[in-house]
Amino acid sequence: MLVTAASRHGSTAEIAQAIANALIGAGLDAEVIPPAEVASVEEYDAVVLGSAVYTGHWLQPAKALVARSGAALAGRPVWLFSSGPVGDPKRKLVRQMGVDPVDLPELLDRTGAQEHRVFAGKLEKRHLTVPQRTMLLVMRGLEGDFRDWAAIEGWALEIAQALRTSAAHGARR
Repeated sequence: MLVTAASRHGSTAEIAQAIANALIGAGLDAEVIPPAEVASVEEYDAVVLGSAVYTGHWLQPAKALVARSGAALAGRPVWLFSSGPVGDPKRKLVRQMGVDPVDLPELLDRTGAQEHRVFAGKLEKRHLTVPQRTMLLVMRGLEGDFRDWAAIEGWALEIAQALRTSAAHGARR
């Protein structure tokens, strides 16, 4: 199984690694490769593909993987995830960050994905430009690590169960 995610500063890549670790813990073979380094998805039985979301869009390396491998992705089980919302989910701004990415309808269409999940992200001031740091002073409460590791692992275990169920149905035919 391939787990791949486009990540600007590494936190979405850490989510991908956590998903792979949970899949491995559930008895599946999984490896993590950045989207730009994936030559082909043909050798994988299933794929988990994710991206950090900035200004409502997936990062280009993940979209490029879908563009070059869309037909192959559509021929196997695929799950998509997005990472991005930061801050207290009760705040209106944070809820707006958690809406589905603009690219999602096309991504779902091209991949035939089983499901899409949005996970909270991580924001560190050291990765921001000076204007972004200034905005952070105005919009307090957005800096920090908001990733829910239990939810991420739980989703990965749901994927593992779906694959086992699918394999069991296939074996009975």
